[in-house]
Amino acid sequence: MCADLWSFSLSTYAHPGVEAACLRLQAQGADVCLLLCGAWLEQRAVTVTAERIQALKQLAGPWQTQVIEPLRQVRRQWRETAQHDENLAGLRERVKALELDAERQLLTRLEALAHLWPTGDATAQQRWLEGLAAEDAANLDHDALQALRVAATSA
Repeated sequence: MCADLWSFSLSTYAHPGVEAACLRLQAQGADVCLLLCGAWLEQRAVTVTAERIQALKQLAGPWQTQVIEPLRQVRRQWRETAQHDENLAGLRERVKALELDAERQLLTRLEALAHLWPTGDATAQQRWLEGLAAEDAANLDHDALQALRVAATSA
């Protein structure tokens, strides 16, 4: 079991099929950093509550909107042109690195908040992923959520 959220996220994301599952969820409006945090909390047997879900969402929302999304948008806008422009390709890779660093910063912030919550509650019903999914979780790819959950158990 990975003690910190960043290591857990890297380990989980490296499992076969998880990257594709996370990209599908992201395309459907889910915050992958929140979902990785949710999988980590499930693994640590932290009791899910509406207040905790709300606290994580309130922390993640502005960072996603103001920091991560603008970087992601620039990286995506440059994808086509960067295939034919070596200098732009280099800049795009630097933006990609900044985007990853911004995600790491968000995971660090989420971990700091969740660090205060007790772990090891064997009676806790683990539904963090569904609670942290996009507002309209009914429209999310539940197979992708399950793939993330399964990979997280072996991270």
